[in-house]
Amino acid sequence: MSTQKIDGVSVSTQASVYFDGKCISHGITFPDGTKKSVGVILPATLTFNTGAPEIMECVAGACDYQLDGSDTWITSNAGESFSVPGNAKFQIRVSEGHSAYHYICHFG
Repeated sequence: MSTQKIDGVSVSTQASVYFDGKCISHGITFPDGTKKSVGVILPATLTFNTGAPEIMECVAGACDYQLDGSDTWITSNAGESFSVPGNAKFQIRVSEGHSAYHYICHFG
């Protein structure tokens, strides 16, 4: 089951906009200082770089992802997540004609 609501957090009201508007996110901070981001990726194929490990949780829509060093694209649907190691690259592909990929990025 995917996360539908997050209570008790501070939200950055200014969006982070990447890839000419194809990826838009807002940072959230929990009372214990934990940070996450929530956002949406529109149809595109985008390459991301990580600092710390991340878990990408799909809350709506779907995407295909490809981890650094792999030739395989794997689908992530609503309610599913995937892990990305720190200091790595990965690609997310949202196909034209499909719903946007809505996500929560859990930073590790």
